[in-house]
Amino acid sequence: MKGNIVTGLDIGTHTIKALVAHKRQKDWEVLSYAQIPSFGLRKGAVVNVEDTAKNVQMIMSGVEKDCNRRINSVFVNIGGSHLYVTPSDGIISVSRADQRISREDVERVLQATKAINIPHNEEVLDVFPKEFIIDDQKGIKSPEGLTGIRLEAKVLLLCYFAPYFTNLTQAVLNSKIQINDVVPSPLAAANAVLTGQQKELGVALIDIGASTTSLCVFEEGELIHLAIFPIGSANITNDIAIGLKTDVAIAESIKKQHGTCMFGKIGPEQSKKKIEIFDKSDSLDFTKKDLIDIIEPRVSEILDLVQKELKKIGKQEQLPGGIVLTGGGAKIPKIKELTKQTLKLACEIGISKQIAGLEEDPGLATVAGLALGGVDFGEEEGILRVTKGWGSKVKKMFKLFIP
Repeated sequence: MKGNIVTGLDIGTHTIKALVAHKRQKDWEVLSYAQIPSFGLRKGAVVNVEDTAKNVQMIMSGVEKDCNRRINSVFVNIGGSHLYVTPSDGIISVSRADQRISREDVERVLQATKAINIPHNEEVLDVFPKEFIIDDQKGIKSPEGLTGIRLEAKVLLLCYFAPYFTNLTQAVLNSKIQINDVVPSPLAAANAVLTGQQKELGVALIDIGASTTSLCVFEEGELIHLAIFPIGSANITNDIAIGLKTDVAIAESIKKQHGTCMFGKIGPEQSKKKIEIFDKSDSLDFTKKDLIDIIEPRVSEILDLVQKELKKIGKQEQLPGGIVLTGGGAKIPKIKELTKQTLKLACEIGISKQIAGLEEDPGLATVAGLALGGVDFGEEEGILRVTKGWGSKVKKMFKLFIP
């Protein structure tokens, strides 16, 4: 990565964020950061290539001027509820005469895991090894260099809807920017805010975006589950707009200024105190209780979906590393307390602190993770690394260039 400079591009439903980071000795610092409204996406997926390309071109032009350098390539995220994981396995015979397992053998067995039937227009994006088995010896994390006759891999395949992937990549390419790699949004966020110890113990990251909420679960350093729900913080804004009979822009402002999930320290009497909002053409009054009655059910709905997924994989109330909340929705007051109460696990707000000069905002986790993940890919490009951490799971599967 020339000059130790990396750019993350987070294309979301409501906003597009770009972060240019520069490595100085051991630390990373912000060269430029920008955020603009997003158009052309629905539920995290690009549905209008032209509108998205214009937005990408606009934001990249801005950060280029800000940091006074040409940006040729980015690490970009892919989101949306079309992403899902499915278990798979593959088995091969070890190729060498001395039965020593080579890197090529590991690559072949991982490739074999992708030979499954998936619906038309869906493809495999990433392969996440859970364990390797050598001649019935289970629980092996790194088989290279060991000896055996038969090598088996049990993995999670991360799949996507191909037309949405094409739309995303085409939108970026149309803005005259190369793509270094495409990274799933929740894994980028996890890269920015989760520690190795949390992933080893067992932790779930909940990334609450505008129109989707993502869940990814790690244990023993490995990704063991991923799910994306078509509901996010914009649904809360819409609920406020409907409940208070106001427009969405005012509802968003009310959510940011007065919204909360729980009563907290305020008592019943204080919660009934009127709050007045004066607009150019109208006035609006409501109470804190009114807002809690609107916001809490929607947040609880999201947490119930998470709980069902944790129960599905046998991790309900069973994650010593607890829950980490990221995304713009994680900024709602008292959401940490409600999450802890609902999921019965320790909970914290996930903020990236690895890049100096970046605002401590959970909404920046994905764009920070793209930059930091890009560092990993750039330093060992083209090398399969079967070690801990999402960025080390998969050989770089593609690299797209402008024709």
